[in-house]
Amino acid sequence: MEDIILNAPSLKSVIHCGEGSFKRYAPKLGGNIFIVTDSNVFALYGELIKQIFANAPMYILPAGEKSKNRTQLFQIINKMIESGVTRAYTVVALGGGVVGDIAGLAASLYMRGIKLIQIPTTLLSQVDSSVGGKTAIDYLGVKNVLGAFYQPAEVIVDPLFLKTLPAREIRCGLGEIIKYGAIDGDIYASLCENKNRLFDLKYLETVVADCIRHKAYVVRDDERDTLGVRKTLNVGHTTGHAFELFFKRKSHGEFVLIGMFYELFIAERAGVCAKDYADSLRLLIKKVIGGIPAYENADKAARFAKYDKKNDKQSTVSLIVPGETGKCREMKMPIETYVREIGLCAAEIKGGLC
Repeated sequence: MEDIILNAPSLKSVIHCGEGSFKRYAPKLGGNIFIVTDSNVFALYGELIKQIFANAPMYILPAGEKSKNRTQLFQIINKMIESGVTRAYTVVALGGGVVGDIAGLAASLYMRGIKLIQIPTTLLSQVDSSVGGKTAIDYLGVKNVLGAFYQPAEVIVDPLFLKTLPAREIRCGLGEIIKYGAIDGDIYASLCENKNRLFDLKYLETVVADCIRHKAYVVRDDERDTLGVRKTLNVGHTTGHAFELFFKRKSHGEFVLIGMFYELFIAERAGVCAKDYADSLRLLIKKVIGGIPAYENADKAARFAKYDKKNDKQSTVSLIVPGETGKCREMKMPIETYVREIGLCAAEIKGGLC
């Protein structure tokens, strides 16, 4: 067990990381708390939540990305008002990425901001979304378009919660972990060395802490994503988000992996990423997700990338792509060029050429 400190300009955030961290730190959160969780987490851990947090008021979201909307956001705030929540309270987000995002946004809005604690229960939320203060809901079909930067005072990351996750949720988290491998040479080396242990929870406990440590450094230097440093955390996300909005059938992390695979094709064709390195990353991606879909409508899906927050304008697409070990680069291209490249990649996948 270790504490990782994120010294963001707005707030110092302490990430308690490791086996036993929930049992050690959750009971110390005090009596004035308001819990946001979801139906899946409550079904698994309802008794534990009641045991640790006694009669704390709670809002239970319907599980799934579909709940990350303005209706549920205001339902949470309504429940907070009905429960008599004051500025002396702490919002505890106990769940995966959807819970963390929407509960964090509610905490940032309520009475102009009350204390927030994140207790992530999925691999993706533990390794990435619970750390760094990005909160958001989806709106008008665009992911995370309404949100705020709002740091949690503490994050409790306990592998206890990973033991009940289905294999698909582990794959989802591995999407973000492999992304970290593309931007951190040490994590990349560890993933290559342990490529046959990617679903081993003991190994994942180690690599989760490494990813959190990397993100803490990035957020410290560019908390509000204005200097270009935090953009590096978006490897695979431009295409991943576009495909997620269009196809919808896979998890966020799976789409990040698919997006990274397609973007490696673009980076290699442009001479930005060497073939050997691209092949190595593609091997890791396939270890997690198996075959990469050759989407028939990949070019249509790619047009959703015009809504990506990294873009300077809707006619130009920004991609964060691997360049060499431990380094990535931003590529900008006209939307039509990007759409054509995505279509070409889908055709090569269908023909078994990549």
